[in-house]
Amino acid sequence: MPLALLALAVAAFGIGTTEFVMMGLLPNVADDLGVSVPAAGHLVSAYAIGVVIGAPLLAAVGVRVPRRRMLIALMGLFTIGNLASALAPGYGTLLAGRVLAGLPHGAFFGVGAVVAARLVREGRQARAVATMFLGLTVANIVGVPGGTALGQQLGWRATFLVVTVIGLVAMGALAALVPHLPLERRGGGAGDAGAGGAVRELRREVRALGDRQVLLGLLTAVFGFAGVFALYSYLASMVTEVTGMAESSVTVVLALFGVGMTLGALAAGPLTDRALRPTLYGALGALALVLVAFRFTVHVPWAAMATVVVIGAVGFMTTTPLQMLVMEKARHAPTLAAASNHSAFNLANAGGAWAGGTAIAAGWGWTSPALVGAALAVAGLVIAVVAGALDRGTSTGRRSRVVARWAGAREAGDRGGAGVR
Repeated sequence: MPLALLALAVAAFGIGTTEFVMMGLLPNVADDLGVSVPAAGHLVSAYAIGVVIGAPLLAAVGVRVPRRRMLIALMGLFTIGNLASALAPGYGTLLAGRVLAGLPHGAFFGVGAVVAARLVREGRQARAVATMFLGLTVANIVGVPGGTALGQQLGWRATFLVVTVIGLVAMGALAALVPHLPLERRGGGAGDAGAGGAVRELRREVRALGDRQVLLGLLTAVFGFAGVFALYSYLASMVTEVTGMAESSVTVVLALFGVGMTLGALAAGPLTDRALRPTLYGALGALALVLVAFRFTVHVPWAAMATVVVIGAVGFMTTTPLQMLVMEKARHAPTLAAASNHSAFNLANAGGAWAGGTAIAAGWGWTSPALVGAALAVAGLVIAVVAGALDRGTSTGRRSRVVARWAGAREAGDRGGAGVR
């Protein structure tokens, strides 16, 4: 494994920690700043808004910036946002700090995914991208519970100061370990230099983002991953109100969810390299089934915790194939599409939380978000299957680089490749 992937994983660990730790610190922040817990909850949404806005914007701005320099700059902005959050004198400035910290999130993972895929040989790209995402999953096992405990003991500002230090460490690791990667040549020659070249590059990225398969991939992420967050957003309330577990057990349950995410990321890499679309179909179908099962297992503590691990695993197993799908379909200009995929994931976060909360508010019960999440996962699966059918019907004479080895064995006698299967 290239050491550069470790640097990307360290950065992903810091990003994952700051994204989710606010959920555990809401009561502390609300008490310290004199606001209600629902008002403090807007700090979670503020980060997501930063991701949605920043992912396509910063990715577009940096299309002509060398990859390593862009990664370091994005982590610098992330670090400044967390330092601003730690030093925020009031609620409004903390809200702004959270938006600032979220701005580079999607662009970093978009650029990082492109870099990770270029660091390894053909046929191992998905595993490389999944390795970077391991930092995000480990953050949910170590970073989020640890940051929550630190914030409860020393104050929530201490947590964001530690994340600031992680950001600085990640910047150093990126500078030391990520090699210089020249920008992909587009055949424009010397005329591509300067502002004119940057404009042409941006146009290519925007055109790639408008590809039907890319848009369907983003839509799959919005609906499919929303199924995860319809449940995850209210998991703490479910295990205390329905399962009957003590509040002190919530940290353990969240860590178990992170364990599942890590297992899903480890499995998703090799599976996606072998068969991209079947991995995506299987993960979304399994997610819908296990969310329905949670409606029943939530009443038994050990069964509830086991199901939480499975939900984390199959839910996160969707991220790598979705990331690789949009990169493949926008392969001549993948950066903006890969970054926009994280905007889609954060729209899923917000939309899933809204849908689950709406079901609870309607009086359907604490377990209703599980069924809402299952319906969203099925919607994502339907979109993915339709996209796959359209792809088979329209793509001829070419074969996915992501599944080239797998497809080659099966299609040796075929007339030609049929795209990503």
